[in-house]
Amino acid sequence: MIEKIKTLARQYAPAFIEIRRHLHANPELSYQEFETSKFVQSKLKKFEIPFEIKATTGVVGLIKGKNADSRVIALRADMDALPILEENDISYKSKNKGVMHACGHDVHTTCLLGAAKILNELKNEWEGTIKLIFQPGEEKNPGGASYMIKEGVLENPQPSAIFAMHVHTGMPVGKLSFRSGKVMASADEIYMTVKGKGGHAASPHLCVDPILIASHLIISLQQVVSRNSNPFNPSVLSITSFQGGATTNVIPNEVRLMGTFRAMNEEWRAEAHKLIKKNAAALVKSMGGEIDLHIDKGYPAVINNERLNEAAKLAAVNYFGEENISETELRMGAEDFGYYAQQIPACFYRVGVMNIEKGIISGVHTPTFNIDENAIEVGMGMMAWLGSCIQI
Repeated sequence: MIEKIKTLARQYAPAFIEIRRHLHANPELSYQEFETSKFVQSKLKKFEIPFEIKATTGVVGLIKGKNADSRVIALRADMDALPILEENDISYKSKNKGVMHACGHDVHTTCLLGAAKILNELKNEWEGTIKLIFQPGEEKNPGGASYMIKEGVLENPQPSAIFAMHVHTGMPVGKLSFRSGKVMASADEIYMTVKGKGGHAASPHLCVDPILIASHLIISLQQVVSRNSNPFNPSVLSITSFQGGATTNVIPNEVRLMGTFRAMNEEWRAEAHKLIKKNAAALVKSMGGEIDLHIDKGYPAVINNERLNEAAKLAAVNYFGEENISETELRMGAEDFGYYAQQIPACFYRVGVMNIEKGIISGVHTPTFNIDENAIEVGMGMMAWLGSCIQI
């Protein structure tokens, strides 16, 4: 089976590289993937794979092999792009100015389409059912995965496991990496408005200075992690925006702050939210101000099922060789794949796309992100092999 998948992946790779280039040139923002969705639907129709629509732009396909009820495996890809102006000088540069596939979702979608074609052509040689999940909105709260789950993507039939790949810009093409347990962090957005009393900067004694209060607040909030979190429990609190005042001689009435909180433990995550609110309210009040504070709860942490991850890693070793498989590093970035991982056994793995000799070294979420397109053959082949061989 491995050789048949490898042969088809190699045979179809050029066509799917063109598909990836089409997607890269036509990116769409989160929850606006209307043309991308239509494109995916057109390919599934061409492959004669039945599908349904969920969450407006999400597409869910179904491939039935032998003994279709014996097992159900889900394979997931995200479709949305980022609000970034592309700087690459390539023939398939984004045609949608200010929007770019800078996180590799064009690659993920292409590889899942490629795996779908391979699995469908070989459906008489593997057992069970494969559910293909093309989801919207991975880059924006509350996450397209949450909408897909609410609309029943993990039901009728219910998968016993789910896999997703992600490009890895720091790993050479042809390599893959896996990790059991904690993989990526939860991500919450923090919005604060510190209110004081503005006035002339030369008369601060007649004011309640929100800039001074906000400055103390930023320093104080660092203690939430440094003095309350277990040092062995990864956690990050970063204030990333400070907006207030417009000139040199006026103390403003208010200051707006924004930031992010990341964690890998749900109990600590909930406790940290309480501490942020409590500490912020107390400090601001003590300095004579008021605060409006909102925490927009985002994606949960991505936790890979240990047994499933080990099975996937072994499958990858059998497909690519042990020398090409490594362990994924722990990351404080976030992925809405965590929603799926809360529901069923999940495995989120990485596919190398870097090629130093070709100058393909830019990270994700940058205007010069690109991939060595040999990763398309690797990605589609691996997804097809996992779908066909994993037993849960």
